[in-house]
Amino acid sequence: MYRSITRNIEVSVEPFYLDDRSDPSESHYVWAYRVTIANHSDEHVQLISRYWHITDGTGRVEEVRGAGVVGEQPALDPGDSFQYTSGCPLATPSGIMVGRYTMRSRSGETFEVDIPAFSLDLPNAARTVN
Repeated sequence: MYRSITRNIEVSVEPFYLDDRSDPSESHYVWAYRVTIANHSDEHVQLISRYWHITDGTGRVEEVRGAGVVGEQPALDPGDSFQYTSGCPLATPSGIMVGRYTMRSRSGETFEVDIPAFSLDLPNAARTVN
């Protein structure tokens, strides 16, 4: 499990390899990742957008931006949490993802929350985050 906290908003990520959706003979590897966003702050916040920086095992970078997550822009009161699962295909057997969420407070202030860097590695492979 990978974890970061920004302004008392905790983001935890648990990646896992999807063997049944991967085809190594075709250089197609797929991971899912479960994200939990927990609001430990004293303010109501809403997730507005996401940004992902994905690097595969050869150093190729893909950037992904979009509104919300999995079609939602969840609002979190103090003490609330939101969990979702998404996926990432790569052409290599390893990679690294890192990113950030743009959040908005009830007062209209926008701020960024870090998504911790996490490794996408085949099962039983050494995990490294550089």
